[in-house]
Amino acid sequence: MTNAEHPQPWKVIVAFALVYVLWGSTYLGIGIAVEHIAPAMLCGVRFLIAGVALLGYCAATGRGIALSARALGQQAVVGCLLLVGGNLTLSWSEQYVPTGLAALIVASIPLWFLLLDSWLLGHHSVSGRGKIGLALGAVGLVVLLWPRLRAIETLGHLQFWAAASLLGGSFSWALGSVLSKKWKPAGDPFSATAWQMTFAGGANLLIAFATGEQYRTVWTARGVAAVVYLIVAGSWVGYTAYIWLLQHVPTSKVSTYAYVNPVVAVFLGWLVLSERIDAFIVWGSVITVAAVVMVTISKVTMKEPVVELPAVESAGD
Repeated sequence: MTNAEHPQPWKVIVAFALVYVLWGSTYLGIGIAVEHIAPAMLCGVRFLIAGVALLGYCAATGRGIALSARALGQQAVVGCLLLVGGNLTLSWSEQYVPTGLAALIVASIPLWFLLLDSWLLGHHSVSGRGKIGLALGAVGLVVLLWPRLRAIETLGHLQFWAAASLLGGSFSWALGSVLSKKWKPAGDPFSATAWQMTFAGGANLLIAFATGEQYRTVWTARGVAAVVYLIVAGSWVGYTAYIWLLQHVPTSKVSTYAYVNPVVAVFLGWLVLSERIDAFIVWGSVITVAAVVMVTISKVTMKEPVVELPAVESAGD
């Protein structure tokens, strides 16, 4: 291997720190942004700016951005599953669900991913330990949602459905991830990511204007600052660090962000937004994280060679 394939340890540490902290902090950024900016408008502006700017960067640095019509269509589907079905659902839910709880529920993504990769594409066979982890993850999610399940007031029901919708959003994110593995285009991975964000940004804006969100959006200084942070920290710096890690570190290690991000999100939600941490969140998070770890380290039998998963943003990034 070349020296480029064996980076200096401090670079790996810095890259992991960026992915762990910045992607974990995007839940807080979304929570602040949706205080006055409607969710589809937020996602549309965020991803369209980030995607177009990244396309410009790729073109300016000589990275190929031209894709076939078929490949562009595939990236549009992947982008919409990830950043409309996944991220828009998250942004809408954070109007009613604490950022820390949202991050913990979204931590179920690796569970969905393993199921889809095993049953939909048939690339993997899940071991017994992995199946136990999947069942344990379901238990953890029930514990997390139990207070909402027992709620009888209207707001409680609304919070419950917002939290439950995150499961659908996580499924959409996992499906988009699986399809991105299947439809990985030839060329630079940054360009594919840029096209995904651009298509998703346009789709989110269409939803925003179709539902009249432009009339419900107030561009406050606090909200704009949150959007800028999400673009820079989540969609540019976080992406760059994640893509770099995928090129230099085993994917199994990079995937640890899935159960580190919720810890960061819960802490920042408590520190900045004074979000309450109760026993259900503590025990639900312990069970959910344990399930994700169990599935991540479980033995997976490969049925056929697979292409490395291209870099895409996390549901909360």
